[in-house]
Amino acid sequence: MASIVQKPSDLDFPESSQDIAQTKKSSKKSPQTKISVCDVMKNNTSSIIKKMEFQVPAYLQQYTDLYTAYLHSFDQIFGTCYIAEKEFFDKLEIDQNTLKSFDNCSKTFRDVISSQIDTSTQFLNTYVKMRISTIDSFDRYAQVMMRIYANMLAQFNSTFEDKW
Repeated sequence: MASIVQKPSDLDFPESSQDIAQTKKSSKKSPQTKISVCDVMKNNTSSIIKKMEFQVPAYLQQYTDLYTAYLHSFDQIFGTCYIAEKEFFDKLEIDQNTLKSFDNCSKTFRDVISSQIDTSTQFLNTYVKMRISTIDSFDRYAQVMMRIYANMLAQFNSTFEDKW
């Protein structure tokens, strides 16, 4: 399932309200063009899906930027606290063995969190692959069902053609 990012100019949807109005006017001027319900549904649905697909990179980039800003904010808070609190805690002259124990505990906590982040990332990767596989399976099933449905409609039409 290849992902292709298209430029807005490659897509088949109106850019502005003027384009929509122009499309409506041009569709009213050509009544000789015969369309079907299927044409209307397919074309309009495809247009919406293409527009949504085009928005995915921007959507993901916006959330990436938001999350990055969030993480940087916390990093800056701890940096500012370090500067402000270092002199205070240095004057307390806390026992070095206590600080070493605290450092070991903090490193253990850091390692556990890091491991959980890795596990979460691996889980998400596996989950996304499973979902994509499910969609691929559904697509194959839907194609088989659509072929059966098309054959059924063809048989139905041929039955009525004989009677008309």
